[in-house]
Amino acid sequence: MPDVVFAIPGDLASPTGGYAYARRMLADLPGQGVDVVYRPLPGAFPFPSEADVAATAAALAATPPDAVLLIDGLACGVLPPALLRDCGRRCVALVHHPLGHETGLAEADSQRLLASEKAALAAVDAVITSSVPTGRVLVSEFGVAPGRLTVAEPGTDPAPRAPARGEPPHLVSVGSVSPRKGYDVLVTALAKLVVLPWRATIVGSLERMPDEAARLRAAIAEAGLGERIALAGTCEDAVLERLYASADVFVMASRYEGYGMALTEALARGLPIVTTRVGAADERVPDAAGLKVPPGDADALCDALATVLGDRERRLAMAEASWRAGQALPRWVDTAAVIAGVVRSLAGREKGA
Repeated sequence: MPDVVFAIPGDLASPTGGYAYARRMLADLPGQGVDVVYRPLPGAFPFPSEADVAATAAALAATPPDAVLLIDGLACGVLPPALLRDCGRRCVALVHHPLGHETGLAEADSQRLLASEKAALAAVDAVITSSVPTGRVLVSEFGVAPGRLTVAEPGTDPAPRAPARGEPPHLVSVGSVSPRKGYDVLVTALAKLVVLPWRATIVGSLERMPDEAARLRAAIAEAGLGERIALAGTCEDAVLERLYASADVFVMASRYEGYGMALTEALARGLPIVTTRVGAADERVPDAAGLKVPPGDADALCDALATVLGDRERRLAMAEASWRAGQALPRWVDTAAVIAGVVRSLAGREKGA
């Protein structure tokens, strides 16, 4: 009988940070002595149909009564509280970032998601989040009691150091093309730096939000940067590693992140970083390793990029600080150990106790 049933909506193979986190926990929890079973849920979350909710209720009901039910926040945040309270299983929500904080939502959808997630989180037995900043938000805005909340930061695999020899300097940004990632802001900033030598590659799915990808292509063309900014789409791991190895600067222009696993991937490779102050930027990126700007501020991003591109010695010093920070990052085994601890704390406890 499993110790944990991990219920996850959508395509587990999706190339996003949240799904990467889920895949690693499915792989690494057994090493902590926790038997875990993957339970797929419909892919329409966080906007499920009545049929999707009914199918999810059936999936939860099929969970062995002694198993802990770990539900990805993409689904948990919109499930009826009564379903979570009355399912007879000890339920844990895994929240990467609040659903209603997603960039680009209509105001009515945002408010509805915020309200539903607050109600859902009040109905579960425990909450796990992947970052300290998101944990603060869950306590202050969603009323999650600190004693019910555990932070299990994403791990980072050891990686080879990027040699940083690009001529011209190569800027790399990683993340699916969506409004939240702020690629429009990045293009606006880079358009002001045409007199400097650089090339850029954006790595991330162009299929998840094709309209947004079309807008990004149009913005690049309008700025006359088609020869300098490459859209690599989703890359196989080996291709992504080659891109990291060729990078001189890592850039993240996101408007919002729960954590931003790409930041720690950049630290693990010793890359200088230019980032917005989102997710793990303040907690994990030392000031010596990265320049941090307000989200959505193209002028500030432009200035930071100009500073890094125009000063090779500073880039090298930032790279050294980044490499040092990267060697101290938690590993995935640490993440699994934290989640295993939550599971054990609930073992044998009555639902709602």
